[in-house]
Amino acid sequence: MFKYETHMHTSECSLCASSTPEEMVRKYKAENYDGVFVTDHFFNGNCFVPQDLPWTERVERYCLAYEKAKAEGNKIGLDVFFGIEYGNGAADFLTYGVDKQWLLENEKIMRMDIPDYIEYVKSCSGMVIHAHPFREAWYIDRLRLFPFQIDGIEAVNASHGDKRFNERAMLYAQMYDLPVTAGSDAHSTTDKWYGGGIVTEEKITCPQDYIRIVKERKIAALLDREDR
Repeated sequence: MFKYETHMHTSECSLCASSTPEEMVRKYKAENYDGVFVTDHFFNGNCFVPQDLPWTERVERYCLAYEKAKAEGNKIGLDVFFGIEYGNGAADFLTYGVDKQWLLENEKIMRMDIPDYIEYVKSCSGMVIHAHPFREAWYIDRLRLFPFQIDGIEAVNASHGDKRFNERAMLYAQMYDLPVTAGSDAHSTTDKWYGGGIVTEEKITCPQDYIRIVKERKIAALLDREDR
């Protein structure tokens, strides 16, 4: 059995995070994870990368978090994969199967509305998971659901202090017969680290492995926060 983090932030890119890519990777290794996806907030979210930079430089800066995490993972024996958390303030979408080159070639994604973005990612062999669809917070003014576009739902987000948010997400997935996954949404190695993620029966060697496992509904277990 293999344990993976699918939703994680670093202070390199996410303004709300407080631990570096290297610190996050070392934490997951110490907690016996086999791999992590770095999914920092993208440019339309709470992103640390300045908005006034040229697109190429913005992408280079954004991908630096993953690259630092990957380098540290290679040193200590933890698999590190690339992802992004794309959002518009009212909804956030974990995106897998894209990479730096794809971002460099697709500045147009910043001008897309959510349904078009999802469909475009899918047309490029990527996968879009609706993150914490029923989270309530001061910065969320409405809930937006896209059951006919998304590939799956983050039914367990371990950062939630209110378990009802996850219960509603699971019910939503069941209503529309959508695949489910889980992540911690960790932002630091201490006060914002929650010990979530997934367990699989096979080793994930690349994002496409994860995409296939989700779509084939082969996740063995969804991990919630340890102090629930």
